Amino acid sequence: GVYACHCKDCQRSSGAGFTLSMIVKTETLELTAGVLAPYDKSADSGRTVRVMRCPHCGVNVYNEPLASPHMRVVKPGTLDDASWAVPVGNIWTASALPWVRIEPTVPNFPGQPADRQPLFDAFAAAVAAG
Repeated sequence: GVYACHCKDCQRSSGAGFTLSMIVKTETLELTAGVLAPYDKSADSGRTVRVMRCPHCGVNVYNEPLASPHMRVVKPGTLDDASWAVPVGNIWTASALPWVRIEPTVPNFPGQPADRQPLFDAFAAAVAAG
């Protein structure tokens, strides 16, 4: 599922109002070129997140949530073709900047969701609808 994250960490790291995130199962993620360097940081949720960045340009390619080793949080903007990666919901809306429009009919969470399944379901429905 692809969603927008409005936490302060994402705002600071992107220099924008939010970042896009895409959940991928760890075993399906394949780095096809280059090497990434890890950086551990405390997230707004209080959890430790390992950020995997390009050591040359500093781009955040994906995050490894240490509390969820079965998943990676890929940044869709790093893909060769991200045109299909349309966000279907939002997390950390409580810290969204006042000018960001949050669509009320999609899955939204004021903080870190205990379960991302509603986001996955919304993404599957969007893909099925074409």
